[in-house]
Amino acid sequence: MPMAFKNIGLIPGSIGTVVVAVIATHCVHILVSTSRDVCKATKTPSLSYTDTCETVFKIGPRKLRPYSLHVRYFVDAAMAGVCLGGTSVYVIFIASSLKDIFDHLTPQHILSVEVYCCILLLPLIIITQIRYLKFLVPFSLFSNLCLIVTFGITCYYTFHDIPTPSEAKLVVDISRWPLFLSTAIFAMEGINVVMPVENEMAKPEKFLGCPGVLNFTMIFVAVLYGVVGIFGYLKYGNEVMGSVTINLPQDEILALIAKFLVAIAVFFTYCLQMYAPMDIIWTRLKPHIGSGYHNSAQILLRTLSVVLTVVLAIAIPDLGLLIGLVGAIFFSTLGILIPVIVQTVHKWNKTSLGSYLLWKNGCLLIIYFIVLISGCYSAVRDILIKYSSM
Repeated sequence: MPMAFKNIGLIPGSIGTVVVAVIATHCVHILVSTSRDVCKATKTPSLSYTDTCETVFKIGPRKLRPYSLHVRYFVDAAMAGVCLGGTSVYVIFIASSLKDIFDHLTPQHILSVEVYCCILLLPLIIITQIRYLKFLVPFSLFSNLCLIVTFGITCYYTFHDIPTPSEAKLVVDISRWPLFLSTAIFAMEGINVVMPVENEMAKPEKFLGCPGVLNFTMIFVAVLYGVVGIFGYLKYGNEVMGSVTINLPQDEILALIAKFLVAIAVFFTYCLQMYAPMDIIWTRLKPHIGSGYHNSAQILLRTLSVVLTVVLAIAIPDLGLLIGLVGAIFFSTLGILIPVIVQTVHKWNKTSLGSYLLWKNGCLLIIYFIVLISGCYSAVRDILIKYSSM
């Protein structure tokens, strides 16, 4: 988030954080509401994100029903893209953190981020071979503990000794704003895990509503991200990196501990994030592969998927630019486009052309295409400028 603020400035960044949070919350709200309506219509206890989208088209307007399976494939692809794109960001994040640590510990052997990405390939392949979620739970617990400690250390450095005057700008050139939008969406969007959470709640009716679990959580997230974004940008100015932990001092033990812990935490989170896309892809491939080759096929699939994320990380070894690109393409599609389309199709027969719902969803679609096109353009432009000059 500090890097996001660097691309827009303090004033529009503060407003933009609220706007992105409101849009993200609203899109989650309409997805969950639609899922509940569909569950009642089909007398189904609960539906996943993908099942909701497919079922809406199955029972929707007659002309759209033949496309229900295609919608499922599209949503699965978007879900896999979010996870694979996100894990590519994780690879760069871990590599950047390790580079910072070892550049200080072994200054006579300075390696590039790309080399650290290659070093990570084998450990990531090994840990991604874990196929059952129950075996990943200990890693998740350990990751969360590491992140809590790192967060405390990062806050200490971020809120301590803020320079006066700061390099931070109140408003940045508007050509940089798209990268703020795609980065903020990447940071705040978590719609792919919403349906499992809502479906597993003892009292799912408390998920929506006022205050409700969703609203309370998103207010907390928006405030937390806004505060960290503002103060991180005030502290480090134009030198702020894709993750503020990378800005922590290289020559202080406490800061090195934070960098090491966050690298470990993200390393274990990598295999958790890979679980969903591997499950989606394997479900599609399994019927076409003989039972005797299932184990070998799973190993190959997981290995190739890890190689893909590492290759993408090596191709774009800039954390901030890759976050912007992945956020603009995948996170905006899963978080804005699909919920809006699904709600519109679900309500189509009950809605007039001049209704509030169509106008509102039309505006959300315009926002989606602005984020997609401008975010991709800005990220690709900066990638070409940065790496064409090398």
